[in-house]
Amino acid sequence: MTQTQPPQETSAPQENSPPPPRTSPESAVPASPGPSMGRLVGVDLARALAVFGMYIVHIGPPLSATTGVGSWIRYVADGHSSVLFATLAGFSLMLLAGRREPKTGLAGRQAKARIAIRAVVLLALGTVMAMEYGGVIILGFYGVYFLLALPLVRLSAKTLAIIAAAFALVTPQLAFVLTSLLTPSVQESINAYDPLRRLSEVGVLDLLLTGFYPALTWMSFVIAGMALGRLDLSSSTVRRRLAVVGASLTVAAYGMSLLLAGKNALRSTAEDGSSSGGSGSMPPGSGSMPLDGGSFPDMPASSLLSAGPHSGTTFDIIGSVGVAILVIVGATVLMDRLPRLRRLAKPVIAVGTMSLTAYVGHFVAQSVLSTPAGTSTQQSWLPLIMYVLGAIVFATIWSRFFRRGPLEYLLNAATKPAKHIR
Repeated sequence: MTQTQPPQETSAPQENSPPPPRTSPESAVPASPGPSMGRLVGVDLARALAVFGMYIVHIGPPLSATTGVGSWIRYVADGHSSVLFATLAGFSLMLLAGRREPKTGLAGRQAKARIAIRAVVLLALGTVMAMEYGGVIILGFYGVYFLLALPLVRLSAKTLAIIAAAFALVTPQLAFVLTSLLTPSVQESINAYDPLRRLSEVGVLDLLLTGFYPALTWMSFVIAGMALGRLDLSSSTVRRRLAVVGASLTVAAYGMSLLLAGKNALRSTAEDGSSSGGSGSMPPGSGSMPLDGGSFPDMPASSLLSAGPHSGTTFDIIGSVGVAILVIVGATVLMDRLPRLRRLAKPVIAVGTMSLTAYVGHFVAQSVLSTPAGTSTQQSWLPLIMYVLGAIVFATIWSRFFRRGPLEYLLNAATKPAKHIR
């Protein structure tokens, strides 16, 4: 998943009678004034695009079986969809913790409790799904991200941006060193005492360092999303600046990688027998690079100069954050400036409001319907199209009667005890 929120992974609107015009699932969270409805609808649209991107990676034909525009769509989805999901997860944390102004006192403690409960539920759900689908499931990683992000929820946008930048610059090199020290015997010793590893293919070591979406390097995306959540995306000035920042990060990171590592610097590793971290056809636990999976401890240090999807390098992280910023800002501007497009996109936006359901649902549907999972023999886009349309139809019908998706409702219900925090 790859490819995670991911998972919409954490929140949804209040349910009750048929809703007024849909906003974000997080829009029901009490917050300070400032952000416009368009901001939240734009976030939902971006979240839906992330879900569909993960569908492309999990269900669509492999990159080697595509040509022309199809190849570009498949390449962009590989890695970037899960990164967008993770960035939006950070954004969602800020909506829970107080949007532009952090909640303090009792409200702040209850918000942190809600986040912690969600983290535990997602970790449990991710572990259960990993028992069936392997390490490609992002939900368990989400749970870890949320727990690690708890100490940061009251920081300003500027401070969060600085921390995200520092993580992007330092953690890939740290991960490379750590994975080089993880011999098979060391990994086996750690995994032998890991209860999560006994249950599924994803243990603590995978969640933190060697899995498809290791927290050590992926926290950069989450923290960057938290910084975005602190900003007023209804402001045209903020949007313009973010657009410049996003474009600059993307061009600088990928351009520098091409300059230093050559023409193959941006090549996807999804077809190499390792995993892009997103293809459901890949064996669980095999990362695309030593930074994402401990299967390749002997990769040369020169691999740190690449920027391919899920390579986990500094250039990959910075470039992917830039792409995520552009998508979020672009979706927000479109939803604010083009009311007619917002009406037309309503069915797609509905998927974004219940993306946890859409994410988990497509795995379950794959099992029930025996849908090919992006294997080398699959060349048709039809299964993917049917899954996208199915998600849109389901979300549209469900949202006419309920304010939350089914799994979003259960996740919200699980956080009810947080109101008893004093």
